[in-house]
Amino acid sequence: MKEAENPDFIIFFTVISLLGIGIMMVFSSTSIRAYADYGDSFYFLKRQLGWSALGIIAMVLFMKIDYNIYKRLARVSLLGSIVLLVLVLFIGRVVGGSRRWLGVGSLGIQPSEIVKVTIVIYMAHYLSTKQEKLNSFTKGLIPPLLVLGLVCSLILMQPDLGTTITIAGTVMVMFLAAGVKIKHLLGLSMAGAGGLAYLIISAPYRRRRLLAFLDPWSDPLDSGFHIIQSLYALGSGGLFGAGIGQSRQKFFYLPEPGTDFIFAIIGEELGFIGVLVIVALFFLFAWRGLKVALDAPDLFASLLAVGITMLITLQAIVNIGVVTGSMPVTGMTLPFISYGGSSLGVMLIGVGILLNISRYTY
Repeated sequence: MKEAENPDFIIFFTVISLLGIGIMMVFSSTSIRAYADYGDSFYFLKRQLGWSALGIIAMVLFMKIDYNIYKRLARVSLLGSIVLLVLVLFIGRVVGGSRRWLGVGSLGIQPSEIVKVTIVIYMAHYLSTKQEKLNSFTKGLIPPLLVLGLVCSLILMQPDLGTTITIAGTVMVMFLAAGVKIKHLLGLSMAGAGGLAYLIISAPYRRRRLLAFLDPWSDPLDSGFHIIQSLYALGSGGLFGAGIGQSRQKFFYLPEPGTDFIFAIIGEELGFIGVLVIVALFFLFAWRGLKVALDAPDLFASLLAVGITMLITLQAIVNIGVVTGSMPVTGMTLPFISYGGSSLGVMLIGVGILLNISRYTY
């Protein structure tokens, strides 16, 4: 194994490009609300610029840290994030009906964002060191499944189904990459689908979201409102869009235009071409990330790269799926683009780890 002179430039360029587009679109989508609420059209832009600067610094720092150190930190980092998940249920702040935030005033963190990376590190370490046991469901898969079940249960209690789905999907891909038997994966997938169906049926607000997904016009002023306004935004953008800053849906029609539904504003202002560029950049990121995993010098690095790549890619897929009406509405930001500090910081730290792995080749 040798250390390359430079990390993967394409991954770095792709992420910086998404971040730059995100900063531009955060300002465009939030300036009206910022002026109405704070008397400063640049309020959210300035905060996003600050978080982006800190995130880039963190990404560069983690890019320089040897990924092997995470083998020693796998258990303790996951345990720490689980403690935070427990704490948030008791002393966390409620935002948008969910208890997800720890902090005071405008300063806070989301433990569910932190656990995204720590569980990927833990699973990469476990799966790479227990290869001889992975053929056995009871001896090889039960331990990590118990950990996954605990983490997902704590996140569901907030509640946050979108993050739960993203984490579970990422771990399943890591199981596949680690060589877990297909029959075991099929069984887990069926059990997961059954569990998801139960979670939707058991919660009235999730049932309403599912019905709104199937027919948003059945309740256009309540459960179907988000997706209808999102589709209006996407549909009015046409091929080239209305132009930067020219969105009409951001004038208090589309809920959460700077976070969960910023992709709809992109479609309205930049049109199909702009949407296609965003999708292409995420596709490019996924391709290069999986290439890093294939070229990684050891199994731990390979699984870690797979986990980080799929974590970001799956979150993007869920967000875009919701905004385009392809999936039921669930709160999920678009990586590198949506407004927010916790999600952006954690994602850029994950990219930093991925870039460090890319510096090592056979």
